[in-house]
Amino acid sequence: MSGGSQGPDAAGLRAAMESALARIAALREASDEIRTPSPAGLNPLDGLFGDAAGPVRFPGIGAGAGSLPDAPSPPATPATPATTPEPVEGQQQEPEPPAQPTKTVAELLAELDALTGLAEVKGEIHRQVAVLRVEKMRTEAGLRSATITRHLVFVGNPGTGKTTVARLVGGIYAAMGLLSRGQLVEVDRSELVAGYLGQTALKTAEVVASAAGGVLFIDEAYSLSGDQYGREAVDTLVKEMEDRRDDLVVIVAGYPDPMAEFVAQNPGLASRFRTVLDFADYSDDELVEILASMAAASDYDLLEGTTERFRALLADEPRGPTFGNARHARNVLEAAIGHQAWRLRDVDEPTLAQLREITPDDLSVGDAGPPPTDVPSEEPAG
Repeated sequence: MSGGSQGPDAAGLRAAMESALARIAALREASDEIRTPSPAGLNPLDGLFGDAAGPVRFPGIGAGAGSLPDAPSPPATPATPATTPEPVEGQQQEPEPPAQPTKTVAELLAELDALTGLAEVKGEIHRQVAVLRVEKMRTEAGLRSATITRHLVFVGNPGTGKTTVARLVGGIYAAMGLLSRGQLVEVDRSELVAGYLGQTALKTAEVVASAAGGVLFIDEAYSLSGDQYGREAVDTLVKEMEDRRDDLVVIVAGYPDPMAEFVAQNPGLASRFRTVLDFADYSDDELVEILASMAAASDYDLLEGTTERFRALLADEPRGPTFGNARHARNVLEAAIGHQAWRLRDVDEPTLAQLREITPDDLSVGDAGPPPTDVPSEEPAG
């Protein structure tokens, strides 16, 4: 030290240094990790203790003087609990979708029985429900059971209620505890077959996965015959049916003869589709009932003579594989609604009764709303 200036107390400085070194040695023995010293230019002993303790101060050195703080214990790493984050105040939470009301087996069978016609189909569904109910009870009782397939073949012409019954079957099986969800997934060839070999298997498997827990309804399933793409879809379908046999029902539908050939040509399908439900064409009386039901559901009244007019139209309609059945009745009603609108075109304020009325003249074959007779119509180009 140069003369004239008063240096720090050498004994106090030495004692402070020895105390600090002793604490460092104790920390090294107690912990495997020591923080690295602070960068050059700062007190080399800063950072050896926790941030909460502050820097080490030596008597007469730096700002102020004082004794050394106690060395803190090595910090323990807290466990992170797996908890659900609390909602942020003011942040709008996504509402949960409302639960769909669950219908009982009895309610769903009542809906089935309320459908027009389909007497044989209704009887077979009731029989299937009875068999599967007893089979489920036998299984729960620990009894051995024969393998009963739940997959179905629906054959019939268009418009005979196949999709409606398939949806009810899904609900009935779910209500019985045989399916976990009971939803209906309706597809055709275009939704199963891809553009390249190899992709079809993936596409079909994805469709089946979306129907898991419910009913996969394949309309015009016979269109999967005849090429390697359809074969790939069928092979994938058979495998998925086996893998998901406890929580999937597959219903294939189409015209009677092509469907019989389709199932017979695929042994994997023939062993799984042993129940065939025949959806017969509707009679004239049943089609009249369907027309009246559709009109009432849309708040239309069929005036006297309208149903007789509909019967006359049915007598002139050829019946065959292309006959639309209930779809034909719907088309007739939609055309009648168009004719009613044209009939009321000059009525500024029609009454409620007029807005509801469908007259016999409204039921006519042809486009709704023909142009007025005094306005010449042009021949369409081409």
